[in-house]
Amino acid sequence: MSLDNKPVYTGGCQCGAVRFRIEGALGDASVCHCRMCQKAFGNFYAPLVSARGAALDWTRGEPKRFRSSNHVLRGFCAECGTPLTFEAPDGVALAIGAFDTPEEIAPTIQWGVEAKLPYVDDVPSLPGEATEADTESAPYLRELESFQHPDHDTDTWPPEDRR
Repeated sequence: MSLDNKPVYTGGCQCGAVRFRIEGALGDASVCHCRMCQKAFGNFYAPLVSARGAALDWTRGEPKRFRSSNHVLRGFCAECGTPLTFEAPDGVALAIGAFDTPEEIAPTIQWGVEAKLPYVDDVPSLPGEATEADTESAPYLRELESFQHPDHDTDTWPPEDRR
């Protein structure tokens, strides 16, 4: 919370070149299955949350933008490619996965269901394993070291020893 009791959220891309801070309540959280969102995220759908009505500040860098339609800009990190924004005439939405605490933002509606991939609803019923469970066929996982930006603000990034 900020000094005036408004909620505060932070987040950014995986390489740390772009970071944001939002002060104020977030709007609706959703997933969009439309084909443009699938391509923009390179995924089954785009999980987004509206920042309309909240104060959004870019605290490190700023997204590069691609005009995906006559009404929408898509913001992403020019360094690592992380999808960050959906910018429309009615406001900005941010990628839920780009937040430092994405578990706090649960989608409440699905959009673009006409393009929903036929197997998406079956994904939760697939067998699940921890990342480290496959070290026999992928032995590199035993020594995996993440170079992604941590899920909190830092004064500088990347660390001096990785440049």
